[in-house]
Amino acid sequence: MNRIKRIIMFKGDIETTGYFSEQMAAYFKKQGYQIYFYDYQHEKKCITELLRFYAQGETAVVSFNFHGITGKEELFFDRESNTFMWEDLDIPFLNIVVDHPYYYHRFLDFMPPQYMNLSIDRNHEKYLTRYYPEIKQGPFLPLAGTSLHPAGDYKKMKDRAYDISFAANYSKPETFDVFIERHGPEYTAFYHRIIDELLEDPTKLLEDVAYAHIMAEVEDAAEDPAGVKLALSNMIFIDMYVRYYFRGEMVRTLVDNGYKVQIFGSGWDELSCKHPENMILGGGKNSLECLKLQTESKVSLNNMPWFKDGAHDRVFNTMLNGAVCCTDSSVYMDEFLKDGENCIIYDLSHMDELPDKVGALLADEERMQHIADAGFTLAKNGHTWADRAKVVNNVLSGIR
Repeated sequence: MNRIKRIIMFKGDIETTGYFSEQMAAYFKKQGYQIYFYDYQHEKKCITELLRFYAQGETAVVSFNFHGITGKEELFFDRESNTFMWEDLDIPFLNIVVDHPYYYHRFLDFMPPQYMNLSIDRNHEKYLTRYYPEIKQGPFLPLAGTSLHPAGDYKKMKDRAYDISFAANYSKPETFDVFIERHGPEYTAFYHRIIDELLEDPTKLLEDVAYAHIMAEVEDAAEDPAGVKLALSNMIFIDMYVRYYFRGEMVRTLVDNGYKVQIFGSGWDELSCKHPENMILGGGKNSLECLKLQTESKVSLNNMPWFKDGAHDRVFNTMLNGAVCCTDSSVYMDEFLKDGENCIIYDLSHMDELPDKVGALLADEERMQHIADAGFTLAKNGHTWADRAKVVNNVLSGIR
């Protein structure tokens, strides 16, 4: 019999992970769990309520991206004893990490005893196994989607307002030059060699390319594994550089070939292109507004943030709201995505082919509808946040 009956979750900090948490909480409530949301906008009030909610032996935390264990939340961390409240209260802590682990080295080095890491990409699991073997890992948990029309009564193609849309932020790659160039010309050249290799072959992983260059170019690197791990954590600007490079190339290629793209997200006024008038900028929006955009789009774009063996919620959000998903793929998504059947897949190395793929699709409304409907069926049967919550429920059920 499951001893965990109460779940603590978080909201009020990062809007997207708060939204994900709320979607999972809806499933947990149906399974009979009591849920308490700790709201970062009302911390002092919430800590009192949280302690009242807590029941010894019956309470667990389900968090995203280390909310509750950053060490910065003074209410949860005792600096004198160097312990988290979760440890003192014997509360298991399940953490779903929606970015690569090298973004979080400063947190991973100090986790409470009952910590479990759930990764959204199988390469992230391999990274943790290699560099943090002491950390307990839970089941693979890819990102999922939310439908505003779960019964499938979404708008048909002929009634949709936008041909093409994209919901994501943008920064021009040059933004990261301050980090690339901060240690002088030698390091700058070193970093650019890594960047150039990733741009040349976008199937490669940053951690693999960076590791190879460190081993080849840094004296005694092989004798200092801790130093290698630290070096990787200090290269996240390279991840951001290549991510935004391809994100910009995707949009630029379409708008400069005459396609209008409705964009929700910040920073797009910085994209250099020949036809900026084809970018219809809606500004920064929350998760719900982005979902509404997809319900009004015929084709919704995705560009993977270097998750080479995982998925992104944009893929499933698109499908679950009746639009055609146009995306680059991954090892994981290759297991179920079928180009021309339930999505449209483009190749980062052949971005010039994207306009013709999208144009042929937009010219055939019946084909668009068929692909969108197949995508909806796929995502509804296995890629909702309820499906991911079922996996977490299985973990909670196994806690004794």
